[in-house]
Amino acid sequence: MAEVKNTKKRKTLYSLFFKRFFDIIFSLLALIILSPFLLIMWIVLRINLKGKAVFAQYRPGKDGKIFKFYKFRSMTNETDENGELLPDAQRITKIGKFIRKTSIDELPQLFNILKGDMSFIGPRPRLVKDMVFYDNETLPAYSVRPGITGPSQVCGGRSSISWEEIFALDLDYANHITIFKDIAILFKTVGAVFKSDAGSAGDSKREYYYADYLLKTNKITKEQYDLGLKRAEALISSGGKIEYQADLREEAIASSNENQED
Repeated sequence: MAEVKNTKKRKTLYSLFFKRFFDIIFSLLALIILSPFLLIMWIVLRINLKGKAVFAQYRPGKDGKIFKFYKFRSMTNETDENGELLPDAQRITKIGKFIRKTSIDELPQLFNILKGDMSFIGPRPRLVKDMVFYDNETLPAYSVRPGITGPSQVCGGRSSISWEEIFALDLDYANHITIFKDIAILFKTVGAVFKSDAGSAGDSKREYYYADYLLKTNKITKEQYDLGLKRAEALISSGGKIEYQADLREEAIASSNENQED
């Protein structure tokens, strides 16, 4: 299992200036070129889903600052008799499976890149309810702009590799951003898109949500889990930023020390 190693971040002219410059130029060009296709997709999804075509969700960005993240919707809002949303597998449409499979659902994030919320390449933006549980060794991996694609995405990050491996890959990327690494990830993404699955929670080979993984492996208590979800909601409402929450992981550290002594 890969370990998260917090090495010193290496800053280069590319990471400090040219990476953002290229993001602005290429996202603007992509939006201009793809605008007819984006409009067609928007119309098709509006008709297919009988509602909004774009899904907006708050995600942590650079240095944990929360921003509004966009995707094309792939699922309906159908509910059961109790008003609860049906499982993903029952709500996803045929066209929804297709746009996930081909990553077309990610195209609205071109607007996020142009705004400066995201980059083309970087660690994927995770959920607020997961990131509130990240420890001090993991959080530095998300001190850079998140990307449409990134190191863990081309290494089975959608469903195959463990959370620990994802964190190790993302931290290594954040500490060593180079143009050569970005180009390599970009080319690997093209191949990965056609090999990967739809990436839904039900398809994942690991626990899809990090908070659920921590709870099910007894790394946090149910009380910590519930408290973390409440804090995530408060952060989204206030537009704050993710910071280390010691009391959400204290028991996990204590438990780990006890196991080592045993």
